Amino acid sequence: MICFDCERMKHPYTGLYTFCDQLAGALLKEAAAHPSRPLALYVPKAFVGRWGDECRYLRVRPLHPFFFYRPGVGLWHSASQFTRYTPLRTPVVQTVHDLNYLYEPLSAEQKRRRNQKVAKRLERADYIVVISEATKRDITRHFDIKATPIRVVYNGCNRYEGPIVAPSVKPGGPFLFSIGVMHPKKNFHVLPCLLEGNRYELVIAGAPQVPAYAGQIMEEAARWGVAGRVRLVGAIPEAEKHWYLSHCEAFLFPSIAEGFGLPVVEAMRYGKPVFLSPHTCLPEIGGEQAYYFNPDFDRSAMRRELEEGMADFGNGQRNPEAIRARAAGFSWEKAAKQYWEVYDEVLHHNPRNHANRI
Repeated sequence: MICFDCERMKHPYTGLYTFCDQLAGALLKEAAAHPSRPLALYVPKAFVGRWGDECRYLRVRPLHPFFFYRPGVGLWHSASQFTRYTPLRTPVVQTVHDLNYLYEPLSAEQKRRRNQKVAKRLERADYIVVISEATKRDITRHFDIKATPIRVVYNGCNRYEGPIVAPSVKPGGPFLFSIGVMHPKKNFHVLPCLLEGNRYELVIAGAPQVPAYAGQIMEEAARWGVAGRVRLVGAIPEAEKHWYLSHCEAFLFPSIAEGFGLPVVEAMRYGKPVFLSPHTCLPEIGGEQAYYFNPDFDRSAMRRELEEGMADFGNGQRNPEAIRARAAGFSWEKAAKQYWEVYDEVLHHNPRNHANRI
């Protein structure tokens, strides 16, 4: 039996929640092509039954971080590089999303401790999967993974099929949109300057992971005299997020520390112009169908970049259909097939797995 770890779904409104939720569904569909290798999902109690009654669920238990042995599991797929949940004596496929802490203003001691945690997970892994070439570069630059295989498997584009609901905080005119946890690494505070000299509003959604950061964003808005047009709406449900994505004039994502950037692909699926940071993985995801801010986020240059990009988009130089096609290239079904290829490789060729061969 193969088990995919969805323990991180205990944190809603995060990229890890979406990764586990979307990939679990795609893996279950792909499992039909592998009937000799049943798939189970390791989940918090609240998610038992989420993917149907026929799926096998393993419950998260309080003592599992300290002693965890599942004799029926022949392969464990860990969804986070910071997990505390890995069964003993079981081959592990380890997904690493990012090493964002390397780019954050942390102390040397804080970075050392996080490096230790990641190193422990990499040493335990029989196969490492990363979600971008940028993350792969970070891992090979900062860790000695020896002969452990490493492969890039891109995340998919979320296909939301639920209702789209107008939010309670509804802009009164044309607006720009961004979303992500309220954390300095998301770099949202560089965005209010973009409202100077136009009538755009700016909506930023996301859970307040660092509550004080919202104040920094609003201070920047006041500096440019646009505080009345900046809305920080907090964590929002999917139905409202897709209203903002479908109605915004452009999507902005100036993050300086990112493993993939799921919201970017979601916005591109609507054919929207996206303006991205040129750092980490974002040029890899947006490709030639995105616009990019200058690497230093010079505010005057950013306003010019937005103005020129919107004019370029309005003149048809970035075709909405081409933008949608770029988004469609990122598929959870494709990701699931590639993960099953990894599972097969580990189960067939990993000597540590001899006793658990399915």
